[in-house]
Amino acid sequence: MTTAYDFHAVTVAGDEISLARYAGQVLLVVNTASKCGFTPQYEGLENLYRTYRDRGLMILGFPCNQFGGQEPGSAKEIAAFCDTIYGVSFPLFQKIEVNGANAHPLYKFLMREKRGLLGTVSIKWNFTKFLIDRTGRVVARYSPRTKPTAIEPAIRELL
Repeated sequence: MTTAYDFHAVTVAGDEISLARYAGQVLLVVNTASKCGFTPQYEGLENLYRTYRDRGLMILGFPCNQFGGQEPGSAKEIAAFCDTIYGVSFPLFQKIEVNGANAHPLYKFLMREKRGLLGTVSIKWNFTKFLIDRTGRVVARYSPRTKPTAIEPAIRELL
């Protein structure tokens, strides 16, 4: 696998899709959680998506329960929470693991392509973000502390 578009994922509705459907778009891939101190970042992510989706930005949310059990809900509960509380309209996927032997193949690829602070490979917490250019190449990795607004200049540059 050589680009982010070479992978498949299961949507929150249960449909398996190829990420190739997003080829040619700039992607921001985020591991999310509904009961995390960073959960309010959903609002910033949705604002970015609404601002730039017509120019080619796609945000992909991947719920994960590996960090403090902060995403305990079912796919239906996660989707309802994101819609009701934050009005999330960008694609959400089934809950996945991002670290370890059972990590989703997309996340294995993302971590291999861009290491974290001090060269760490594994995801340290919810709301780690990966920015991917229109060719499917991972260009940046952002910590959970990085607010979506701080990524906006890099997104504009890729669009």
